[in-house]
Amino acid sequence: MTDVFEEVEEQLRTDRYKTLALRALPWVLGGLALILALGLGLWGWNAWQSRAMGDASQAYAEGVEAFGAGDMNKAEQRFAEVAENGPDGYAALALMQQAGLKVNDGDVDAAVKLFDEAAAKAPDPILGDAARLKSAFAVLDTAPLSELKTRLEPLTEDGRPYRALALEALAFAKLMGGEMDEARADFGVLALMPGVSEMARQRAQAARAMIDSGTAKALPDAVKASLALPPPASDDAASAEAPLQQGSTAQ
Repeated sequence: MTDVFEEVEEQLRTDRYKTLALRALPWVLGGLALILALGLGLWGWNAWQSRAMGDASQAYAEGVEAFGAGDMNKAEQRFAEVAENGPDGYAALALMQQAGLKVNDGDVDAAVKLFDEAAAKAPDPILGDAARLKSAFAVLDTAPLSELKTRLEPLTEDGRPYRALALEALAFAKLMGGEMDEARADFGVLALMPGVSEMARQRAQAARAMIDSGTAKALPDAVKASLALPPPASDDAASAEAPLQQGSTAQ
């Protein structure tokens, strides 16, 4: 009789396990399906990212090649494609290239806007601060000192990748803005900063000497006067005027 009870109890346990298994089966299958979907999604994302990276690299290289060949229209087209559709790193580089083209065309406002867009899109401080520094350089001679401080002071903090270059630009901006004592202090820091190039160190020492001698005070007015001068005549205009001048001399 004991064997019969044990057999019945074993049968009841087996039935209970089967019931629990049947109840858990949809959850197990759902979990496996989710893991499979996540795996396929990750694989698809990596494949798409690799393809996008390859396409952006090719288009960017074509833009650089076109720029080197003097085909500015093609260069602008390729850089614009990468800036709009490429991954953040390539997009930031393409935006900086577009900004450089605008600088060459004399459109500083458009260049600054593109540099700022590149800084916002850059995936790391190396690219981001490079774009911010180039944006500040583009307006170094024209922007008010308050704007230049806003752009450059964050780049001079410890650990920033272009700290020395930003500090030098900020010191010259202060010099141009008439803040001689502050500029002198910054040049002093730059002259003693580890890792600064010898050329930058010499420029800092020369600037301090100009400030100490008083000659630097005339520099802002001289720069403003040079900026107010009309642009020089182009080579084509000069060559066109030459025959007229020779003709008048001959007469």
